Amino acid sequence: MTHAHLATIILTIILFCITLTLQKKGRDTTVLHMILRVFYLLLVLTGVLLFFSVFKITILYILKALLGIAMIGLFEMILVGSREGKKIIGFLFLCVLILIVTVFLGLKLPLGFHPFS
Repeated sequence: MTHAHLATIILTIILFCITLTLQKKGRDTTVLHMILRVFYLLLVLTGVLLFFSVFKITILYILKALLGIAMIGLFEMILVGSREGKKIIGFLFLCVLILIVTVFLGLKLPLGFHPFS
């Protein structure tokens, strides 16, 4: 299940970047945005399955889950704000920061890969 979650994360980030880039160019991204929302659901589903497959749930797992949900919220806020012509640089900075912390936690926790061990 870890590989499915990781693949969904990577595809979601790539699809988010493509949608944001096309949106900045003035193209209609309604279909891409809807596909991205389906990937959000897949991401949450695989995350929940991983969360409940843990033998002992610690505060780090809860923090990673909350940061993952915040990440999805930031993706939506960035895309909607960009569509409406608002400044999104603060959200992008926060998004990158939360992404770095979430990836670090995902790699540090026992269910992930162990490059830091």
